[in-house]
Amino acid sequence: MNQAIKRVWVALTAMFLICLGALSYIQFFNAETLNDNALNKRQLFREFDLPRGAILVDGKPIAESVETDDGQFNYQRKYTDPELYAHLTGYYSLANGTTQLESELNDWLTGSSSDLLFDRLAGMFTGQKAEGASVELTIDGKLQQAAYDAIPDGLRASVVVTDPKTGEILSMVSKPTFDTNDLAVHSTSEAAKNMKKISEIDGLSPYVNPAIGDLVSPGSSFKILSTVAALESEHYDMNTVIKNPASVNYPGSSKTMNNFYEGICGRRSEATLEFIFAQSCNTPYMEISQKLGLEKFADVTERFGFGQQLDIPQSVTPSQFPTKDITAAQLAQMAIGQYNNKVTPLQMNMAAMAIANDGVIMKPNMVKKVTAPDLRVIEEPKPEKFSTATTPEVAADLKSLMKGPVQSGTAMNAAVPGVDLRAKTGTAQVKIEDGTPIVNSWITGFAPADDPQVAITVTIQQVDYNTGHNTAGAIMKKMVEAVFNK
Repeated sequence: MNQAIKRVWVALTAMFLICLGALSYIQFFNAETLNDNALNKRQLFREFDLPRGAILVDGKPIAESVETDDGQFNYQRKYTDPELYAHLTGYYSLANGTTQLESELNDWLTGSSSDLLFDRLAGMFTGQKAEGASVELTIDGKLQQAAYDAIPDGLRASVVVTDPKTGEILSMVSKPTFDTNDLAVHSTSEAAKNMKKISEIDGLSPYVNPAIGDLVSPGSSFKILSTVAALESEHYDMNTVIKNPASVNYPGSSKTMNNFYEGICGRRSEATLEFIFAQSCNTPYMEISQKLGLEKFADVTERFGFGQQLDIPQSVTPSQFPTKDITAAQLAQMAIGQYNNKVTPLQMNMAAMAIANDGVIMKPNMVKKVTAPDLRVIEEPKPEKFSTATTPEVAADLKSLMKGPVQSGTAMNAAVPGVDLRAKTGTAQVKIEDGTPIVNSWITGFAPADDPQVAITVTIQQVDYNTGHNTAGAIMKKMVEAVFNK
């Protein structure tokens, strides 16, 4: 009998210790993970009754919590110009959780950041509700509006504008877009209905900021990096004459790499980089890729940011330049921005930033300052170097080469009188529909050449060639005009 009681006592004690250990783990070690879990609505319910901090542009709120008397919660999240900023702010939703900056800045906006610890302690004694901090963005409201207006409705496109000297993001706009207020409603059934409607918009994901989340073939805009690789090697300089055939077979294949049949590359069977870059000839990069090899390209792309995690503070999808099991033919394709060479619009903007800033890429950043409820500044990010992408000498050569496309090459329709724009275009064929090539169209560059103030990148996805090429240049022109008041 005593033995049986002893066994029961041991079993009960073990069960008690297991329960105590589990509770301790949940409450102390795993609490933060559970709180941050998108499926945990309890935290969200608590936060909805608190005055959440605002997200500001030019000192004005684009996202703020306003008092409401709907009987469910004390506050309602309100978005101003939501279509303009939807891909940046994301949404703060009872039914759908939080995304983008609403999620990334949550600790500041809810007041739960360690920077606001004393504010929370003071609130415990005064009885006042803890307020969240306000976050001012680096976005220029006028440029944001200009970018939004420049993208024609019906296109799947992104525009990114940065300051190459500081890394500050001045504009980041994508279409199609949506009204974030539709997802911020307190009614979960209405929010679910609105989410279904938004999710049916062609080319739109309410969960993704295309400028930092879409991986797109860069086409010839990638020749900026390929040319950097060539000039860094002992094989090429600005005066090297390179063969420029109309077409050339890929290594070990009967398939050919061709120069654009409507272009003027065919006027020269061999040329220097000045002509090749301005007219965006393809076949010389076959020779370049084979002479340099995969390792050199991998080194350059890594320095420019490929494969690296970056937070702005939104999380940026790393661009891809695969290096495993790559054939010579595939490397040649990747050298002209095809095959599995995939980039975000921000990545190609960083390429322009590097050339504009003497080979140095400053870390892209969207937060200007964070202000506590008592108006003291608790965070003010300083410009930070991301990487040295290339040498000042090679950057100077590329800066010179990027004059050609605007003056006499593929970017002539982006030229603005009185502004020395340097740029590179790109076209990557995605598929053929009814005999028409469907492409991704690019243009990325900076201005003015002697003292770059902005780096601008335009991406249009899955559009016919003529529409893409003409529209990308036209959008770039409008953005240059907006920046320099032309």
